[in-house]
Amino acid sequence: MRATLTVTAKGQVTLKKAILEHLAVGPGDRVEASLLADGRVELRPAGSRPPLSRVYGVLKRPGQRPVSLEEMQEAIEKGHDE
Repeated sequence: MRATLTVTAKGQVTLKKAILEHLAVGPGDRVEASLLADGRVELRPAGSRPPLSRVYGVLKRPGQRPVSLEEMQEAIEKGHDE
């Protein structure tokens, strides 16, 4: 995806919605910018962790029932004893 942004008189740019969605950032979030040697700028969400919402449902499998926290704990304890 490419986007052309306009620089305002104050030297600011507004990022397009598609760019913000791609970065998974929203109002109040921070974005880090790195100045690269070739004159480009790299943007990424600030912080070392992606939002938890990005992994929600990643382990869900069709036809498989959810596992309770108690069942998870039992499996952990059982595995630790072996």
